Amino acid sequence: MSVADRIREKLSEALAPTELQVIDESSRHAGHAGARPEGETHFHVVVASDKFNGMMRVARQRLVYGILSEELAGPVHALSLETKTPADARHA
Repeated sequence: MSVADRIREKLSEALAPTELQVIDESSRHAGHAGARPEGETHFHVVVASDKFNGMMRVARQRLVYGILSEELAGPVHALSLETKTPADARHA
């Protein structure tokens, strides 16, 4: 299973998102620290979930980092996040 698929699976299980995008941006970071020729090192994730209701941005990000701690300790070098509630997503 690819790193992107593992990220998708873990976030889907933990957050039951109404929106989930996992974008591999590794090609934009070729030659940078942490980049591997095979990619799957730099990701941008957009996730909307009711689990974020009442949480500040930093708490939402910490939750996601906790869910993906295994990936962040290994193959993922950089992870940028857009965390929002379904209501936020509707108003964007």
